[in-house]
Amino acid sequence: MSSTIADIRKDYKLKSLLENDVDPNAIRQFDTWWQEALNSAIDEVNAMTLATASADGVPAARIVLLKGYDERGFVFFTNYESFKGLQLAENPRACLVFFWKELERQVRITGLVEKVSAGESDLYFNSRPEGSRIGAWASPQSQVIANREWLEEREKKFRTDFGSQALIRPANWGGYRVKPITIEFWQGRPSRLHDRLLYTLQRDNTWTIERLAP
Repeated sequence: MSSTIADIRKDYKLKSLLENDVDPNAIRQFDTWWQEALNSAIDEVNAMTLATASADGVPAARIVLLKGYDERGFVFFTNYESFKGLQLAENPRACLVFFWKELERQVRITGLVEKVSAGESDLYFNSRPEGSRIGAWASPQSQVIANREWLEEREKKFRTDFGSQALIRPANWGGYRVKPITIEFWQGRPSRLHDRLLYTLQRDNTWTIERLAP
């Protein structure tokens, strides 16, 4: 192992995460951290790792953008025929990870995944810039294509085809909601003795809170 890489480290000192200081509801606790992250002017604060797996357990992960959250779960949008969409069709479970390094914090969410309603997908799609809406039509996401020029020609074709018509949402594009079962809040602490609080959803929709060793 390269000694240069092995020597890269940072001691975390900004904050603590104690049981007496957190909300008993995991979504409200997330909202507290989310507002603090927004106020910290973090670049692409809504960027999160989305991990999925095929039916036979082969994992994949990529960065996507959070587009909404509430008591029902955490929402992102994509092409349903993309690689992640195909994995979610086989195995509708996922893990989300936020890393807000400026606050020395991580949030890890695991849960079941469902598609959001067509109305929710339409509402978000119509809020996107025109170029992004054209892109949703032009890109056969995750498929092998010949070259960049092929993609650019497709974009031009759809611009011409739609002309001045309204850009409706493609049937193979829309939102997913990750319905949380567990949410772990991680706060960096000195000497790698980090604070980790794990919320687990119960059948009565309350949350248990347990401390994990760092």
